[in-house]
Amino acid sequence: MIDPVLLRGRDRFERVVEGWVDNTHADAFTHTVRLEDEDLGVELSAVATPSPAYEIREARYRVRPAAPGAPPLAPVPGLAGARMVGGFTRRAGEAVGGLPGAGHLVDAAIEVARLARQVTKLPPERAARAAAGPWECWQLDMTGWVDLPNSCFAYSDAGRALFGSRAVTTPMVPDLYSPPPGATRVFVRRKTARLERRGARLTLFNSMHDNVHGFEIRYEVDLAAGVIVAAESRTPRLPYLGICTEPQARIASLVGQAVDPDLRRRMQGLIGGTAGCAQLYDLTADLLRLLRLY
Repeated sequence: MIDPVLLRGRDRFERVVEGWVDNTHADAFTHTVRLEDEDLGVELSAVATPSPAYEIREARYRVRPAAPGAPPLAPVPGLAGARMVGGFTRRAGEAVGGLPGAGHLVDAAIEVARLARQVTKLPPERAARAAAGPWECWQLDMTGWVDLPNSCFAYSDAGRALFGSRAVTTPMVPDLYSPPPGATRVFVRRKTARLERRGARLTLFNSMHDNVHGFEIRYEVDLAAGVIVAAESRTPRLPYLGICTEPQARIASLVGQAVDPDLRRRMQGLIGGTAGCAQLYDLTADLLRLLRLY
């Protein structure tokens, strides 16, 4: 039996996340995330270096709506020097542990880390090669973000082999690899996560729309049995349409899976890894996080 904490006293919960990247420094970006739901809203802004360091230089936050007399953005000293790599969620939790809205701020920090993997700083003449098409963009990706190789199907050897054998299109542009100095909102993302109880079923929905992604996923869970009984997705925009398309059907492999604390680990072999899709995995994991399963 599943009894979501966020649905106690209500049948519907929705969280909206807005994030964007500004090119504020010669060697760093400012990543800003606003996360709001019916319970609380927070804003987290971090100045951080791009790949490979992914290091936060400074971070500031505020609770929304702000309390009377509160500063516009207060510093989060514990995040300065943190690298947005393995172990970052734990580090973020320690940094914001005593702050109001700590749980929301950890989730916002995770989104900041994800934004950091969407824009980089390559030499302008090299970034200009992105205009030549998907294959050039893919090669820039593999050098511009140190953690991309083998992170999902698109960046695996199997994904690479599909170039030249089928039609591939991409929304990637040179500015994502080398934004103009001072450019604002170089990358913009909006996500909506929703839990909704409908009789004996729980509907889980998550969407993400940004410069290069368009995802809408939906699961139905039998509340009494605690099992996923339906799973579907729409992907109107993908980084490499024709290659990223390949692993999307794997969402069906979650039908019949028990919604338990071990599901996140099992998902890695079902919809993640080199045969899967990192975005599909993350969006699903975020829904499990809202269910307080890990």
